[in-house]
This record gives sequence, structure tokens and C-alpha cells, in this order.
Amino acid sequence: MELSIQERLKDLRVERGLTLEQLAEQTHLSKSALGSYEGDNFKDISHYALIELAKFYEVTVDYLLGRSQTKNHPNADLADLRLSDDMIELLKSGLLDNPLLCELATHPDFPRLMADLEIYVNGVATKQVQGANAIVDAVSATIMKQYNPGLSDPQLRQLIAAHIDDDSFCRYVIQQDINKIALDLREAHKDDFFSVPEDNPLEDFLQTAEETASPDSDPEQAALAFICKRLKLNLKKLSEDEKKWLKKIAQKSDLLKNPNPQRGRK
Repeated sequence: MELSIQERLKDLRVERGLTLEQLAEQTHLSKSALGSYEGDNFKDISHYALIELAKFYEVTVDYLLGRSQTKNHPNADLADLRLSDDMIELLKSGLLDNPLLCELATHPDFPRLMADLEIYVNGVATKQVQGANAIVDAVSATIMKQYNPGLSDPQLRQLIAAHIDDDSFCRYVIQQDINKIALDLREAHKDDFFSVPEDNPLEDFLQTAEETASPDSDPEQAALAFICKRLKLNLKKLSEDEKKWLKKIAQKSDLLKNPNPQRGRK
């Protein structure tokens, strides 16, 4: 969700631990004006104040106005970012959640993920793992030659278990990196107002259907009871006229045709 100009101005002030009085002293703008810029009833901000605040906070005017998500890089050269044409087109396409992608890339553990991924993709660890496996194989061969133990011998089994599958090991490490970052991002957004509610609408729907309908119940009454429960209405307290109107409305619903739940039927 994009922040409004009021939210951006307040966040920048709070980040610096400043009160409106302190900000007014340092920017030479009035406290009342600064308060109005952060208030819910914000209407306008002068060009002078906008420029002064952008200079003070060391951000771009576009950032304050909500025209950019970048505070300090208004005209970053794409060549410096070393992005491919395909990546630029993907970022511009709207197919990705770019803010979430930014959070992913700026996570403290992201460099570790990239390092582990680079090791896996470039095969850096393969030779080292192969070298370690060669030592294990040599020791195993020596034991087999000198002592000829059975394959069930505990020490020999330990050596066999020490043999590393470099592909599986590297992918496991990468998966652990991703899991840690994903959990942190989810935790950071758990209180967002647009987060998915904890209750399960489908489960609640089916439970309501089972509570209001039974095999020997009247289909019409079961459907009306079901609709009332979903709308949080007390069917018993409705007048006869209200029930008639509800019945007319409910007749447009498929629930009247088949109000009984079908779960478990074959």
C-alpha cells in the first residue's frame, strides 16, 4: 500500500525522533503548518515548504508527493543497476509485487541466500564435496580390503552415511535461507489490515450449512434458516411480512433448490 504525503512526512519526522516544535526550529517553518501537513485534513502544501522539507529529510520531492518509492535515487541510471532488458520489462509489467520484492532483496539474510545460490549455480562447492567424498571412499575401501567387514558393520555404515550428495545438500541450504526470509517477511506483515483473516470462510460456510440443515428438514425452511444465519438474522424474531420478503429474495438463490450440504455424499 502506498503511503500518503501526510504519512510520509510523519514517518520521516518520527524516524529522526523529532517533535513538531523541534522540526519547526530546524526548518524555520511554522509548527501549525507542519502539523497540518501531517494531519488527516491535509489540503495543500506550498512549493517552498515541500522543497525545504525534501532538503531537510534528504529525500526527493517526488518521494514526498508519492510519485516515487525511492527516497534518495530519483534518476538512478539503469546501467548502474546491471539489470537485463527482461528484468526491466518484468518490473514494469505489474506481474510482480515490486515492494515485496524490494523487502526480499533488502532483508539482512538475502546476501547469504545469494551467496549460497551462487555457490550452487556455479558449482563452487562440487569439487570440495567430491574431494571429501573421495577421502571417505578411500577409507571405506581400505577397511573393506584389510578387515572385510559386512555391510552391516556400524563403523562402515558411518562412513557410508558420511558420503555427501552435493546437489541435495546445496539445495537444502538454499531452502533454509528462503524459509528464514519468508517467515520474517510474513511476521513483518502480520498486522497489515489487508492480511488474510485467521478464520476460514469456506469452513465456516460448511459448518453453517450443516447446523441449519438436516436430511429430514423442510428444504425451504432450511434454506431460509441458512440465509438468516449467514446474515446474522434471528429467523424467529422476523415478522410474517419480513419472512415473506425474505422468502421472495431467497427464491433467487440456488440454496432453495438444494439447501442440504453435499459433503460426504456420493
